[in-house]
Amino acid sequence: MLFVEESGGGSVQAGGSLRLSCAASGVILTDCGMAWYRHAPGKERELVSSISATGTTYYLESVKGRFTISPVNAKNTLYLIMNRLTTEDTAVYTCAALTTIPGSWNGRCPGDYWGQGTQVTVSS
Repeated sequence: MLFVEESGGGSVQAGGSLRLSCAASGVILTDCGMAWYRHAPGKERELVSSISATGTTYYLESVKGRFTISPVNAKNTLYLIMNRLTTEDTAVYTCAALTTIPGSWNGRCPGDYWGQGTQVTVSS
């Protein structure tokens, strides 16, 4: 069975940090473009960060310098490290393994796989 699963969400005060994890079964994440999306109530879903199979990264302007997306490691897991969190970062964060991410087609990826999402809540 193929699936992608996030973990690591939670509640934190503004200025704090969280590390989100994305693990997969049945799909080799290094074959895919990996992306973190977030969806806040009343807002459109937005791409927070992505990394291609060749290592090219993208960051949403508002998270540049605060968030870091890691390459997929030997445990078929990647991370989104979030520092200096603000209340504006509150959202459900979803990991996705994709054939296509902005600027990159990852042809070895067998399909598009989305996790269920993990809640991140930042309080002031």
